[in-house]
Amino acid sequence: MSEIKHITDQKGGAFVYEQDGKRLGEMVYVMAGETKLIIEHTEVDESLKGQGVGKKLLEQLVAFVREKQIKVMPLCPFAKATFDKTPEWQDVLW
Repeated sequence: MSEIKHITDQKGGAFVYEQDGKRLGEMVYVMAGETKLIIEHTEVDESLKGQGVGKKLLEQLVAFVREKQIKVMPLCPFAKATFDKTPEWQDVLW
């Protein structure tokens, strides 16, 4: 069984993809104040390459920031490229 979890701490957090209790993907971010978030990096296990896991992680992050009214700066090359290809998500960019 696989699932995406959101974990947070005082400085930021991550959306993590777990399968059978093992972390196979993550999208890590840091907060830049109360209303801004910076995506630092995305990593997905080689065994899942090409299966859309990274995009699913970003989809969860977009839903989270919309709910919290947070703007996003994607420093991560994967996240930036995905935002560039997904116009319906660009409303969350700062």
